[in-house]
Amino acid sequence: MFRRERSIPLRGSAAALCNNLSVLQLPARNLTHFGVVHGPSAQLLSAAPEGVPLAQRQLHAKEGAGVTPPLITQVHWCVLPFRVLLVLTSHRGIQMYESDGSVMVYWHALDSGDASPVQAVFARGIAASGHFICVGTWSGRVLVFDIPAKGPNIVLSEELYGHKTPVTDIATEPSQGQDCVVDMVTADDSGLLCVWRSGPEFTLLTRIPGFGVPCPSVQLWQGIIAAGYGNGQVRLYEATTGTLHIQINAHARAICALDLAPEMGKLLSAAEDTFVHIWKLSRSPESGYIEVEHCHGECVFDTQVCGARFFDPSGNSFAVTGYDLTEILRYSTV
Repeated sequence: MFRRERSIPLRGSAAALCNNLSVLQLPARNLTHFGVVHGPSAQLLSAAPEGVPLAQRQLHAKEGAGVTPPLITQVHWCVLPFRVLLVLTSHRGIQMYESDGSVMVYWHALDSGDASPVQAVFARGIAASGHFICVGTWSGRVLVFDIPAKGPNIVLSEELYGHKTPVTDIATEPSQGQDCVVDMVTADDSGLLCVWRSGPEFTLLTRIPGFGVPCPSVQLWQGIIAAGYGNGQVRLYEATTGTLHIQINAHARAICALDLAPEMGKLLSAAEDTFVHIWKLSRSPESGYIEVEHCHGECVFDTQVCGARFFDPSGNSFAVTGYDLTEILRYSTV
């Protein structure tokens, strides 16, 4: 059972973008950072456990050539083995900052040379894998950046060609040194999922075909792919084979965000139907099949939800953003 806690006020509101909430937990400092996109800016907030806002900062997309300021598509903290970077994507490029947003350490401009005059150019979908940061693009390419232990000497090391439509989301999990293990999955506007193994060179292991609807959000946990679709379904796949194990008609409208609490295997799904659901994932000890249990449903009344994240690894608390909502809603277990 969850209850509504003190909300965190925003200076602006949240844009109607999928996955429009990023969370960075700092247990050593007893702080949580939140990031929300609004038009050409991203709002960064720090809050104490009881929800008291302690600091706010606004970041803007690097303008480059053009008259109008570019719109930001996503903000996300990437936790690497040796540092944490804040990554911001827009219609012009990719910006990487130190974790507090104080210093920009890298800028990558998007090349629109192969885009048609009517095609939107943007980056979207951000995840860290080992010492790499992977970012999706409008063309379906995934850009892989090699991140040094410190300093700004970031290089574009590889481009992955698995998709033909715009990338929507990327999910990773630590490989823990296992051979031939899946540790990254990418999703696109056609619903196609590409399953990868990271390394000095990334390897495409399998493709999971779409079925005519976008896949706005995807997660990866212990060899299980959780994918949320535009028709409100959550589908659970075996990562190594791409086999569909479970299909859940979870929501009445398009899913806008998924998140996982890795310690407990809890899956959060949020959608445009105003509902946030929490599910418990596990594997049967006898058969090894994926099992799922519904744990909680929460109606965020009269709100078009656009982002939702756990903000503790056990899944005992989560936060929600909504379109045109000037606060971050917080919920915790009773």
